[in-house]
Amino acid sequence: MNNKRILSVVVAAALGLASGSVLAADGYATLNGGTTGGQGGKVVHATTGTEINTALCERASADTPIIIEVEGTINHGNTEQVKSSNKSCNTRADAIDLKKVSNVTILGVGKGALFDQLGIHLREASNVIIRNVHIKNVKKSGSPISNGGDAIGMEKNVSNVWVDHVTLEASGGEKDGYDAMFDVKNNSKYITLSYSILMNSDRGGLVGHSNSDTDNGPVTFHHNYYKNLKSRTPLLRGATAHSYNNFFEGQRASGMNPRIGGKIKAENNYFKDSKNPIGTFYTNDMGYWDVSGNIYDNVTWSEDASKMHPAGPNPTSTTSVSIPYSYSLDDAKCIPSIVKKAAGANTGMLVSDGNCGVK
Repeated sequence: MNNKRILSVVVAAALGLASGSVLAADGYATLNGGTTGGQGGKVVHATTGTEINTALCERASADTPIIIEVEGTINHGNTEQVKSSNKSCNTRADAIDLKKVSNVTILGVGKGALFDQLGIHLREASNVIIRNVHIKNVKKSGSPISNGGDAIGMEKNVSNVWVDHVTLEASGGEKDGYDAMFDVKNNSKYITLSYSILMNSDRGGLVGHSNSDTDNGPVTFHHNYYKNLKSRTPLLRGATAHSYNNFFEGQRASGMNPRIGGKIKAENNYFKDSKNPIGTFYTNDMGYWDVSGNIYDNVTWSEDASKMHPAGPNPTSTTSVSIPYSYSLDDAKCIPSIVKKAAGANTGMLVSDGNCGVK
């Protein structure tokens, strides 16, 4: 039995699934050497943040593969710093840091893994998989603070990350102390976010944190549920993204926002009860879009004006984006049903069956 098959069996057993239902990474995370996480490594069970940090620090080296199965609630009260004599980890108290490490899988199992007010932070990390975890109420101001306010933040020199079947949520916007659900910054590349929920925040996420931070991506977003967000689904500064088969509901101000030459290929998405699903917003430094097969259901558009450039009311492509990997598109009309059943943590890791259902 090869290593990939072994990992599938381990994951399936942990989640009570048939091994055939376990997916490998897809999208841009398959390029640049691929993304396999801790495949072939030791499997460790963790019920506290301290145990997660201990698992990282007890490896033989910073790139020794490891699969960390997480069950229970991870919070500030049970997350202590752990040190290593062989530099296999770089941890802090009150934080889950994947810093200067590689070949790591974090997998929620059993009754579920909840990261309560504690985000997952990646810096100088590569080949990382995060699946089936729920992260909520991460704050950048107020108390307690964590990870700059991002539920999942890729901060610097990160590559080959697959985030799948996670639930990322806040309980308000910036004025309430929250920032983003999923941020990609400072030379972070080859990333896929799939079958996940991002909800109840002002900001979905960005690729590039400033006008000079344009060397990020590419990123794939597919079969995600964006619910009750104000903006940034995502914001792209100079980056390329592929967004397909996502469900956007209740976007309050703006959605996909390529700028500074950023490009997004948006295919077979479903936008419902939303405003400005795609365009260049809050700047005149334009980005570009390649759109096809999307459904706009009760969508409103702002008038084109200075620093406000919506693609609608009848979106047409302004560029062409070539996708260098294979993928299958679901019919856009099926997306609300598929995504509501399959996306997020603790859903049985369901995926589309290619015929308007899930498996």
